[in-house]
Amino acid sequence: MLDFSRQFAGIRQEILDAIEKVCNSQRFILGPQVGSFETAAAIACSVPYAVGCASGTDAIWLAMAAANIGPGDAVITTPFSFFATVSAILRCSAQPLLADIDPLTFNLSPDAVEEVLRTHTGSRVKAILPVHLYGQCADWDAFTALKQRHNLLLIEDAAQAFGATWNGTPAGALGDLAAFSFYPTKNLSAFGDAGLLTTVSAEFDEHARILRAHGMRQRYYHEEIGWNSRLDSLQAAVLEVKLPYLPRWNQQRRDHAACYDRLFEDAGLAGSSTAEGIVLPFTDPRAGHVFHQYVIRAPRRDELRQYLTDRQIGSEIYYPLPLHLQTSLTHLGYKKGDFPVSEAAADEVLALPMYPELREDEQETVVEAIAAFYA
Repeated sequence: MLDFSRQFAGIRQEILDAIEKVCNSQRFILGPQVGSFETAAAIACSVPYAVGCASGTDAIWLAMAAANIGPGDAVITTPFSFFATVSAILRCSAQPLLADIDPLTFNLSPDAVEEVLRTHTGSRVKAILPVHLYGQCADWDAFTALKQRHNLLLIEDAAQAFGATWNGTPAGALGDLAAFSFYPTKNLSAFGDAGLLTTVSAEFDEHARILRAHGMRQRYYHEEIGWNSRLDSLQAAVLEVKLPYLPRWNQQRRDHAACYDRLFEDAGLAGSSTAEGIVLPFTDPRAGHVFHQYVIRAPRRDELRQYLTDRQIGSEIYYPLPLHLQTSLTHLGYKKGDFPVSEAAADEVLALPMYPELREDEQETVVEAIAAFYA
């Protein structure tokens, strides 16, 4: 699925020099490299404020906590995402409300959200938390309309989408706040866990900075109960080295996606549904997709994956069990059948190898193996 060594080989000395600088400074937590990276990331996302933190999971929580989302509030999000999207809402003591996804993009469906807003009774809905899944922004035109009609906050879970755009606006600058992950598999990746919050609000920025450091503005004076979610200087230094390369790396991912599309079409494998063949990824014309993952819908998905594994070809399922069916979330009150589009996606999606340094001959090997399986 990934080969980290290829990327590292190209920037090895820059990375080592940056790490050595941190070691020489002896400032390992929220050192000058953190502030420098925050400034560079804010510029890249076209926002005035960026706050580094310990992980993408913390970034989602921090975004909601900075906006004072808490007990008595509800947040609408998707059941087809990584667990952190919902667990962060619960960590704020707010209520997660789920809505189904769009069958083409796998992103949260604005129509499904509208239905939840129409029928929900109970906790006040304060925010919508769409996920830019697999590197493609959610339908922000529709979500902006919902925000304006219902006076809601829009918070981006942009964990997989650094560098993605919607109508030319970068992820991170679309909502009131946004959360990014720099887990090592991400398009912009640290050498461990790291995250970032972006916002257009000076108030949210200030609040997030207090919350990430145990609720302190002044050392040892705690204005509120925050958390230890500080970004360490080593991760910031690595990220700042990588950031200028990201536009090129994301374009390489787009080129690889186009190559996969062509290879599947040439092999006669592509169809409009899994009854007809493999369903290739759909890109909304308004979206600047960065293909964090190249995800197909595949008939007999589990058998295909085992076939690829037997031939030492990487693949992954993001995500095999929707959040509403997770054992730890049964208390939310949802059941099988409540979100049929998400459940169907969970049965069919398969992510294929995707990273900037992937070679075309390797892609050909992947597609030839898939063609052999279906033959």
